[in-house]
Amino acid sequence: MEERYLSNNCSFAGVKPIMVDLPYPPVKVMGKNREYADMLSVDYCGFVSELSAITQYINNENRLSCENCPMAKTLLGIAMAEMMHLQKLGELIYLLGGKVDFVAKPCNGRPRMWTPEYLNIPEDTRKMLTADIEAESDAIRQYEMHMNMIKDSCINAVLARIILDEEYHIMLLKTLMQEC
Repeated sequence: MEERYLSNNCSFAGVKPIMVDLPYPPVKVMGKNREYADMLSVDYCGFVSELSAITQYINNENRLSCENCPMAKTLLGIAMAEMMHLQKLGELIYLLGGKVDFVAKPCNGRPRMWTPEYLNIPEDTRKMLTADIEAESDAIRQYEMHMNMIKDSCINAVLARIILDEEYHIMLLKTLMQEC
């Protein structure tokens, strides 16, 4: 009797981060500032955060890879860009004298460890992409709010560059929605 195996024929070889083709500014800060570090911890691992985005994209990519390989590859490329954002935020938090962990420290609330409860993971592909677009839009609004509160041009330059990627991701996700 011949054995039959199930396998995923979607090859992710060669997938690269999907981001705007512009360099990131140097990751540096004007000085230690725990308030700024705590603010960035929310971008790092809060409800609206790079950690949430990475996890949501990877989950979506895994669920789509057997059915829609091109879309899955795009979501993996976006997740890889979000990983780079997470790394840059971690560097900034460290340079500011903060603790790089998975605890968001909002200025008007209690510290809270990241949880998968933050994710929006619908089954329907269109709803999945809509949730991803909403999460990117929320991230942009949060980064803009933090840029208005942070008086450090070095940090704000990095956040502004991250926003360019997030805007690009929204454009790609909207294109994917048209293909559904």
